[in-house]
This record gives sequence, structure tokens and C-alpha cells, in this order.
Amino acid sequence: MAARGNPAKAGKKGAPAGGAQEDVLDNGDRLEAAAQAALVIAEAAEREGEAAFSEIETPPVIIGGVPAHAFMEIDKATPARTGARAQPVSNTSLQAQRARSLNTGVPTETRKDMHRATKIVATIGPASTSPDILLQMLQAGLDVVRFNFSHGTADDHRQRAEIVREAARQVGREVAIMADLQGPKIRVGKFENNKTMLVAGNPFILDANCALGNNERVGLDYKDLPRDLRAGDVLLLNDGLIVLDVTRVIGEEIHTTVKVGGELSNNKGINRQGGGLTAPALTEKDMEDIKTAMSLGADFVAVSFPKNATDMEMARQLANIAGAPYGIKPKMIAKIERAEAIPALQGILDASDGIMVARGDLAVEVGNAAVPALQKRMIRMARESNKLVITATQMMESMIHAPVPTRAEVSDVANAVLDGTDAVMLSAETAAGKYPVTTIETMAAICIEAEKSEESQLDRDFLDRTFTRIDQSIAMGALFTAFHLGAKAVVALTESGSTALWMSRHWTHVPIFALTPRVSSERTMSLYRNVTPLHVDTNMDRDTALNQALEVVVSKGYAARGDMVVLTVGEPMGQAGGTNTLKIVRVGDHF
Repeated sequence: MAARGNPAKAGKKGAPAGGAQEDVLDNGDRLEAAAQAALVIAEAAEREGEAAFSEIETPPVIIGGVPAHAFMEIDKATPARTGARAQPVSNTSLQAQRARSLNTGVPTETRKDMHRATKIVATIGPASTSPDILLQMLQAGLDVVRFNFSHGTADDHRQRAEIVREAARQVGREVAIMADLQGPKIRVGKFENNKTMLVAGNPFILDANCALGNNERVGLDYKDLPRDLRAGDVLLLNDGLIVLDVTRVIGEEIHTTVKVGGELSNNKGINRQGGGLTAPALTEKDMEDIKTAMSLGADFVAVSFPKNATDMEMARQLANIAGAPYGIKPKMIAKIERAEAIPALQGILDASDGIMVARGDLAVEVGNAAVPALQKRMIRMARESNKLVITATQMMESMIHAPVPTRAEVSDVANAVLDGTDAVMLSAETAAGKYPVTTIETMAAICIEAEKSEESQLDRDFLDRTFTRIDQSIAMGALFTAFHLGAKAVVALTESGSTALWMSRHWTHVPIFALTPRVSSERTMSLYRNVTPLHVDTNMDRDTALNQALEVVVSKGYAARGDMVVLTVGEPMGQAGGTNTLKIVRVGDHF
């Protein structure tokens, strides 16, 4: 795999005199190129149409020219080390690759020509539950499948998890599952006629004791809301489309005057401008949903509306307890949606494995204009803290109904990539949209184009840095060496994935391949920016393991004979956090 952009390196050695500018486009040209790429991809989408919702039989899904059902006979499990719990065979292991090749008679498909650093998270729903559609989504570049626990039953989620794991096995790579908890969404109750029309200047009452609403009042699902409010507060309903001024609070009744009116229907959300509501981050439903998530093998748990580090610590403790019978310790993602989470952001980062820039509810509380700068700040802080970051909400919203995105959406996705996000996320676009596959293809094309214009700031990143751990020092040394030597790839043998995480916090245009014997680590690393997780058996001596690692990378088409590769490994093998060796090799040379 050629290191994209490496010969020029924005003016570093290797750029031909007088010719570099012909190959370097400015950011505006890159965004326009991304827009054109999106349009080209979407031209065929009219044929996709209502396919996700129709009962018409779809043609067989093809992988590398072979029907997908031909991949169904691979062994599903293999024993782990002595005394360890049985683990599934990784979809990227040589064993699985060879099994697919033997079954089909064709070489294993590679992803050499489609390397993309930024990962894609997409929500599964009615439009994407079909095994064929989900398989096509994975082929299009989906890395992490989000389960929205605001909808569906426990059995629904378990069935979808089985579909995801089967689809991942068929495409030959591991895909992570993220369980996104509903959290304490504060909503109005139901209306007698399912809705009412609020007129600016008219009074309206939010009544905790009201069973069915009418034109004058409506109930509340969060009964303590009256105790959180006082005269002068501003309430934002239905994602800020309706605005109410609180005039007084009497007992269980919140008396308001409609400032901005509109149609208000059943169960619409309520936010207080500026935040400050006391609803706990974890509800009873969330606690039950965590148990469900662990039973289906979720790799990530996203916690909605955390206010501080304590909320995340409690969620992690509950998830670890629920996951213990299954041998699972999921990574915890904090969704930054509350205004009060902003001043507590560093503490939340320290207590989490990553954050989600959840721009919907956050924008309602802090105002739309404040969100872009907050997004950049959160991404920067997450990377500096060696944490993951996902950018979400309305990234390709128009593609729920249209086969092409708006130019503003193209720029939104591209700018998140340029900010350094690990992943960009799709919600209703893939859960309920008409074009789930095309949306992922389009988003992937935008990410690839945006990444071409990123400039590495590795030298600046390393200024005044102090490393206190040997494994972290090796990781940073490998990254720095690969960048300045123009290596084709960094190959890290890792147990936990920590080495790959540290490397992924810095952008170098040199792809990182993390080889691990643990399927759980492989799935987790599918969210790491610029990291391609692969499977390798490390129950062997160091040199044999390194040779097998190179064999995997070459077999996938990422490197060829004579290419320079930087390797990291730990001795003795098999210990998490034990990376202590760096080697620079040429593929094919003996070592």
C-alpha cells in the first residue's frame, strides 16, 4: 500500500522541484473533488430507490465476483490459549482467508486501492436490517454498526447482532457493534388528538399530573421537571422548533408563554436553554439495556447525556459487571449533549475511552452557532488525551430521501475529517433512509478525498512531549521513523491495541496495521483512525510472528517485496502493554 501523499509530504523531501504544486490541491479544490465524487457515486442510486423497503427479490450479493453464500462454511469458533475462553475465528485471519479461497477458487479480495483512514459508524434500522443490504453496507466501507436502544426490543437487537456478525464473516473483516443507550430524554406526554398547535403569545402549561394533553396543557414523562425550573427560564421543544418562556411554577405545573409557536405532537423532547436539568444520565431502562448489550457482545457502549466523570464511571462499572459472564469489557463512549458537560469535558474524557460530538441536543442547549468551535475543541482534546472521537448528527441528512448529499453536507463531513475525527456517523440516513448503501459509499469517497489534503504535523506534535511508558515510546518512535523514512506501512503486533491507539492519535499518511490474536481487540480497533486491524497467531516465537505479520499484510495487498516496513512487537510475546521492540525491515529480506 503506497503511503498516500508521502512523496510530496507538503514540501518535505521527495517532492520533485517545480512539480509538487501540480499534484497538490488546495482545500477548496479537495472539497469540490469530494462533491464530484459523491455525485458520481450517487448517479446509480436511482436504481436503488425503494429497494430497502420492497418485497421484490434482490439479486445475489457478490463479493470479489463470487456469490456471498459461498462463504458460509467457514468454522465459527476455535479454542483460544490453554485455560482461556473459546474465541471466534477472526474474519481477517489467514485461516479464514484460505478457507474462503478454497471454497470459491479465487484469491482473497484485498482493500489496497481503497485505504481510508477515517472510519464510518452507521445505525442499523428498518432500512438496513436485511442481510443483503447490511452485507452491501459493509462492502461499501461500514466499520462500526450502531444499535439505537431508543428503539426496538432486546430480541430485536440480538437478532440484528447475529446478522451483523454473519455479514462481517462473509466480507472477511471484523466489524464492531456499538450499543447507544437512550438516556434520560425528557419529553412531553401524549395529546388527546395526538397533537396541538401552539400560537405565539398564548399561555401553555406543562403539567406533571396531566394524563392526556389538549390545547391548554400537556403532561410530562419526567415528573421532577417543575423542581428544576423557575420564572425566566427558556424551554426548547421538538429540537428547538418551539420556544416557551417560563412565567411561574406552581406545584406540579409549569406555566409558560409561547414565544415561538408551531405544531407540537406526542412525546417531543424538552431542553432547557443553557442546560441544568437534574435528570440522571442512566435510567432504569439504560441499566437493563446494558445487560442486553453485553449479552449480544457489544464492543462499545455509548452513554447519553453524561454530565460529569462520575456518570461515566458508574456506566463503566455496570457494563463491566454485566459483561463479566461473557468475558467482555466494552469501551465506553460519552455522548457530549449537555451544556454542563462542556466545562467537565476533561474529566469525562479521563473516565471514558472516547467521546461522541452529539451535535443535536448539544446545539439545542448551547445554540447552533457555538457548536462548530466546540466540535473542533472536543476533537482536539480527545486526541491530546489519547481518546477516540466520533462526529455525529445530520452529517448526510438529505440522503434520507435523496440519492445525493448537499454541498454543505459534503463540506461538513470533510471538515470533520480535517479536524481529525476518528469516525463520522450516520443515523436516520442508514436506519430509515432510502439509500443506505449509497450513503456509505458517498461518505467514504468524501473521507478519502479530504484525507489527501491533510498535512502531517508530527514534528510539531512531538515537541516538548514526555513519554513515561516503554510501549508508548516504542509506538511514537515507530511512527516518527516510518514518516521520515517514507515506509509503506507500520505493522504493530499488539494484544490490547494500545500501541495502535497511540499511533492513531497522529496523522502521517503512513497506514498502520495492527495485528492481534484477540478478536475483541480487532473489533475495537476498527474505530481507530488510520488503523487496519488484522488477525495473527502470536503463540509462537518473535521472528515467526513477525514473518506471519508481514505475510498477512502482503497477502492483503498492502505491501510488496522490497517495500520498507516498520514493525513493533513485545518480548516476551502475549503480554498486554509489553511492546518493547522496533524493527525496520524490507519485505522479503531475512531477519
